[in-house]
Amino acid sequence: MALATTSGTDTHTTPANDTTDAPAAPRAKRPPAAERVYAHVKQAVLHREYEGGTLLTEGELAEAVGVSRTPVREALLRLEVEGLIRLYPKKGALVLPVSAREITDVVETRLLVEQYAARKAVPAAPALIERLSELLERQREQAEAGDLAAVAVTDRCFHAEIVRGTGNEILSRLYDQLRDRQLRMGVAVMHAHPDRIAKTIAEHAEILRALRDGDADAAVEAVGRHVSWVRNLASGEVR
Repeated sequence: MALATTSGTDTHTTPANDTTDAPAAPRAKRPPAAERVYAHVKQAVLHREYEGGTLLTEGELAEAVGVSRTPVREALLRLEVEGLIRLYPKKGALVLPVSAREITDVVETRLLVEQYAARKAVPAAPALIERLSELLERQREQAEAGDLAAVAVTDRCFHAEIVRGTGNEILSRLYDQLRDRQLRMGVAVMHAHPDRIAKTIAEHAEILRALRDGDADAAVEAVGRHVSWVRNLASGEVR
């Protein structure tokens, strides 16, 4: 017959709901190494911490993020597909500068997406109007604080909210890719033309007013003027 293994004072049974000695809840897992490298490089490129023409090496990136070189290669391949870098075997990754052609292509595609979204947004849902109002106020505060990078991010959020308002998830994903490129362009232009920030905020207010008034034609026209300014600056026509 099997004998019990309890002895002395160790004969009691711990209740099932006794959590006295239960292990602490596990901490949130860190993102995979390749994802951390991808996020690090992409943010640095979009915010111009890695300028166009900068050559990045696997060793430097591995040390900066605290990972091995294998996930660095994986992340760089993903960024090359997105058009932010170009890989050179045994040399590293070159951060691609923003070209006039890229600006033209991005602006043309944004106009197609955003003007369609502005028209479809009318009549605008109260939740959309409220969210755009919040973002506009946040952008004013960031501009007053001189935080140009934050202004550019909020600018991206403002436009993305209108596109998401279409309810078309495929269109929203496509737009997110465009806005990543536009973010880098926007930060560069804001540094070169800081006076443009006030105009950007005024144009956002104009778009919001047209949506609030339910004027689809005015909203489409305001979006068209606002989005086109980056292309005008690239061609030397500052407005």
